[in-house]
Amino acid sequence: MGSSNYGIDVSTINKISNEIKNVYKKKYQICLIIGGGNIFRGIKGASEGIDRSTSDYMGMLATVMNALSLQSSLEKINVPTRVQSAITMSQIAEPYIRRRAIRHLERNRIVIFAAGTGNPFFSTDTAATLRASELDCKLIIKATKVNGIYNKDPIKYKNAKLIKNISYNDVINKNLQVMDLTAISLAKDTKIPIFITNIFKKNSLINVLNRKGSYSKIS
Repeated sequence: MGSSNYGIDVSTINKISNEIKNVYKKKYQICLIIGGGNIFRGIKGASEGIDRSTSDYMGMLATVMNALSLQSSLEKINVPTRVQSAITMSQIAEPYIRRRAIRHLERNRIVIFAAGTGNPFFSTDTAATLRASELDCKLIIKATKVNGIYNKDPIKYKNAKLIKNISYNDVINKNLQVMDLTAISLAKDTKIPIFITNIFKKNSLINVLNRKGSYSKIS
């Protein structure tokens, strides 16, 4: 969304693409899961009277638009990508096939996964953890608007402290709203650490990989 209240902010997409390219240049294999909340949120649609399953499918379609936008931005800066969708739409994206995704990664392409899990009632966070588990990813980075997890709301309280390390169980037991709890539980089962960082800070992604800068680690 960036500075816009709604829709796709091209300048923000381009900034994010440059952050991703910085990681790509270091020879990491990268998968991306993108949400659609800047266009449509399934839960919000359901609260306003749309059937929940229908609303979630609409949200999945929004993620496809974002995925295509990000793909276009990355390829303009010479980063090869493939979009794979959990909902079949063969004219604009490949279907999600695990072995094909692995092959793309082996060929140094970034794979962007769209349409979540392809099923209603599952969040983008859960889709990210599912794909990471399927592809044996070594870590998950949740790139968001905050530096990590705090002991209290940093917007309301200036003395809020960043929590550098926290366990899966603490996140679950304290019901911290950093990620969907289904996603946290799956990450716990598959032992994939999750890092929370601010994508809008320059070099935030590469800093996480080098264990520098501001972030929180769930493990």
